Parts: sequence; structure tokens; C-alpha cells
Amino acid sequence: MKNVLLIVIVFFCFGLWSCEQSSNSIIFHKSHEPKKLKAPFSDAVESDGFLFLAGQVGMDHTTRTLVKGGVEAETKQCIENIKAVLEHHNSSLDNVVKCTVILKDINDFKAFNNVYVNYFPNKPARTTFAASGLAVGASIEIDVIAVK
Repeated sequence: MKNVLLIVIVFFCFGLWSCEQSSNSIIFHKSHEPKKLKAPFSDAVESDGFLFLAGQVGMDHTTRTLVKGGVEAETKQCIENIKAVLEHHNSSLDNVVKCTVILKDINDFKAFNNVYVNYFPNKPARTTFAASGLAVGASIEIDVIAVK
């Protein structure tokens, strides 16, 4: 009986250790955009079945400039950039569970939201706030967490 109990305890502890080891893996993915390979951050970090994406602005990555047309055009480009990163990692906008949205001007909320609702019909959790300035003079930045 003691041997059976010892075997059960060993297998149980090994099983917990094994699960703990596999759930702690973190992958820092390089950018799929050649011009961003030297950036000091990862476009996506993968851990425990989730993708944590870096913030995206409304930049056209082919020209490396912000799209013209104000917050609506930038919002669309932001989300298209997010979509491209997710697809590169075999995920999609449908798998987004959390969005963080930073607006340069909170008065742009309605215009941003008019575009946003077309991309996220599943209604992921969201935080939206305004900041006094964003990288490259952007009007909006969005980051997401998605299920792989």
C-alpha cells in the first residue's frame, strides 16, 4: 500500500511540475515587417495560448508614414495593421479578447468608435483613454490581447 501511495504522489508531483513548466513558455516574436526588425520591442509576444500585441498606429508600413484622413482613416489602418500581425501568427480579429485604445483627443471617440464597431462584432473588453501625445504624431494607438 505504501508503494502505491508513493507512486501516486510521485506521478502527481511530476504532473504538476510538467504542467507548470509548459505553461511558463514565452516567445518573443520578431516583426513580420522587414523595416521593423530593429525595433526595440516585439510586435507579438506569445504565452499560454495568448498573443500580446504591441500598440499599432495608423501607419502604412509600405511608406512608413501615417495615413491621411484623420482619426477614422488612422483607426482603420491601426486595425488593419493589428489584423496583419494576428494573421501572421495564425489568429484573427475574432480571437481578440481585450483592446486598449489611446486617443490623442478624447473628442475623437465617436469617429473612432464608428470604425471600430465594424471590425470587432464580438465586442472584446476594451479600455479607451486620451493622452497628450502619441508616437509619430498619431491620432490613435491600439493594442490587443488575442487567443492564439
